[in-house]
Amino acid sequence: MFPECLIIFSRYPEPGKTKTRMIPALGKEGAVKLQRQMTEHTLRQARKLFSYRSLTVEVHFAGGDRQLMQEWLGSDVTCYQQGAGDLGQRMHLAINRAFAAGMAKVVIIGTDCPDVNPSILIQAFDALKRQDLVLGPAEDGGYYLIGLNCPIPELFNQIKWGTAQVLTQTKSIANALGLDVYYLPVLPDVDRPEDLVIWQKFCPEDG
Repeated sequence: MFPECLIIFSRYPEPGKTKTRMIPALGKEGAVKLQRQMTEHTLRQARKLFSYRSLTVEVHFAGGDRQLMQEWLGSDVTCYQQGAGDLGQRMHLAINRAFAAGMAKVVIIGTDCPDVNPSILIQAFDALKRQDLVLGPAEDGGYYLIGLNCPIPELFNQIKWGTAQVLTQTKSIANALGLDVYYLPVLPDVDRPEDLVIWQKFCPEDG
């Protein structure tokens, strides 16, 4: 067990249940392939951190089951089923689990931002030595990364998840709580068909 924990939120790739906004452009099977490739790409970036520091990597998933996830992604990461509730409730549950297990720093990312790399992740963990909260702003008004060195449940309440207000609302809560916030570079998400051009530069790596 290591004091730093990177949590990746993902979904088991099932036709019609993953990357649904991409289905008009890619079809159900194409959307499944994209989900699989983007998750594997994110996990590759996370695994590169093992060369730099000691940390625990967890994948918190929706759909499928733990056995399917472990068979897909390997035994060197721990897989947990996401809890019930909205995205904020599920992230809060994941963070609480990690801190209860003895972690000192917890960072959560998704799989929709392929530009997240070891440098970004190291920056996030290092910032938590000095700051209370780390946020990675996404171009669409959300965030691609959140990092904490203790549970702060208020950050996950009363947020309009999936909207362009997520980052602004999170900032407002952080300001009201007097938190010292570190901001990572703004990066794009791959959520919609028009975003696929962002992913294209990573395609050769993913085959």
